Amino acid sequence: MNNQLIPNYESLIYEIRGYKVMLDYDLAQLYGVQTKVLKQSVKRNITRFPSDFMFEISNEEKSKLVTNCDRLNKMKHSSVNPFAFTEQGVAMLSAILRSERAIQVNISIMRAFVQLRHYMHSHKELSDKIEKLEKKYDENFAIVFKTLKQMIQKKNEPRKKIGY
Repeated sequence: MNNQLIPNYESLIYEIRGYKVMLDYDLAQLYGVQTKVLKQSVKRNITRFPSDFMFEISNEEKSKLVTNCDRLNKMKHSSVNPFAFTEQGVAMLSAILRSERAIQVNISIMRAFVQLRHYMHSHKELSDKIEKLEKKYDENFAIVFKTLKQMIQKKNEPRKKIGY
């Protein structure tokens, strides 16, 4: 597959309803078919696509996508809401779209989902490390703040004069 077709699959993955998904419009372009043809194939094989593999996005979800993604402006005036495919749904598409291109696209998309999971996991580890450091330094700074408070309180107490 020519990587110049769509160099960044990760940019085509959205989070909707807590799922990482790709839209039928993008998948159709990648597979080199019309969106209508892809949707017809899915509808003919609908038993292969339970709701955790594929779902139709709502008008509100579509509106949010169009607002947040300039490249989806074409979707704004469409009367039909797109299908959203999870990683498993994309894998299932390979069972109904059997062209050589579909196979190569699916392999690339699966790699993109794996890379996205890896990226999210590495950020989770970084986030955990930062949180540990914050707790550690919060404890250290708590001691400093406690000492400062004590010093301020002592400042208000009468002191014994030193010198003449």
